[in-house]
Amino acid sequence: MVLEMKVPSPGESITEVEIAEWLVQDGDYVEKDQAIAEVDSDKATLELPAEESGIITLKAEEGDAVAVGEVVCLIDTSAAKPEGGAVEEPKVEAKEEPAKVEAPKPVEAKKETYASGTPSPAAKKILDEKRIEPSSVAGTGRDGRVTKDDAVKAVPSMGTPTGGNRGESRSKLSMLRRKVAERLVSAKNETAMLTTFNEVDMSPIFALRKEYKEAFKEKHGVSLGFMSFFTKAVIRALQMYPAVNSMIDGKEMITYDFCDISIAVSGPKGLMVPVIRNAENLTFRGVEAEVKRLALRARDGQITVDEMTGGTFTISNGGVFGSMLSTPIINPPQSGILGMHNIVERPIAKDGQVVIAPIMYVALSYDHRIIDGKESVGFLVAVKEALENPEELLMDGNVKKALEL
Repeated sequence: MVLEMKVPSPGESITEVEIAEWLVQDGDYVEKDQAIAEVDSDKATLELPAEESGIITLKAEEGDAVAVGEVVCLIDTSAAKPEGGAVEEPKVEAKEEPAKVEAPKPVEAKKETYASGTPSPAAKKILDEKRIEPSSVAGTGRDGRVTKDDAVKAVPSMGTPTGGNRGESRSKLSMLRRKVAERLVSAKNETAMLTTFNEVDMSPIFALRKEYKEAFKEKHGVSLGFMSFFTKAVIRALQMYPAVNSMIDGKEMITYDFCDISIAVSGPKGLMVPVIRNAENLTFRGVEAEVKRLALRARDGQITVDEMTGGTFTISNGGVFGSMLSTPIINPPQSGILGMHNIVERPIAKDGQVVIAPIMYVALSYDHRIIDGKESVGFLVAVKEALENPEELLMDGNVKKALEL
């Protein structure tokens, strides 16, 4: 029996995928549930498992775009598994033909003399004025001598040849990368995007992490990072300024009473944005555990479309790559994104004195169509206040209870 394997639907609104890589070769014997291909949708890279065991016949090439429901391979389920796990190809004996020996062609020796490439006195003067090396000019005179006419026609090089490698390569963008590009351009063109900035003194969070991070990790098995503090601060600010937790749908504005926080993470196929569902109900431990779980799934290419759909606000941490300041692009159809950056010790004024403190610049990009300047600035100030006074505003004055220690 020959089974036709069709492309399953990776999720709603996805009508086609692209064959990113075949993990097996045509004619291989495959086991049921064995990963046979990686396919790119416009939202994620997914593995395609074999539906039955048998010998596979590929019907699509790598890079082909195939519609959901289209046949991509055949599996002959009646074929027996070969010994050693490989399908042997029938051997065909080829008749050897005696190799033809061609007589070497005579090579004419290039005649060179002392004058070859040497400019005449008049030509040398012109080349010196043009700052052109005589050796770079092909002479048309007798025995290759550079004439005055050659020097007059010579054009200075527009660049200095270095002799280094100047090759280039081309590779096709994956469907995921192409879709990300389309969405980013769409966000820039279809939203009234504006960015506001502020700075945060991270000293209080540094002090809390220094005191409790070992006990936190020992009890919960995850590190006490910055993402839990920022997520908690963002949730508090979203509840204070619900317009930032909204999005436009046609002529209507949808405001959410829950906080599904998208976190931008770097995966092997590029930027991915998994979602922490109902983050307002999670503790510090819950946020850190979910961030770790989603980051590992993105890194291992196991993230699903459902895990990247439906966020209401995004947090992007460019600081892990050393970014000092940036204007993050809104993740449509959301209306706001918070950009975190690297933490650098800087001189700041505190209580009338100049002190050195770990400072992080933060940026909020927002859709000005539904979020006014007052709300955007107020939101970012609320985030700053919570991060600079986490014990009172994020932990209700009880650090050990908040950290479940």
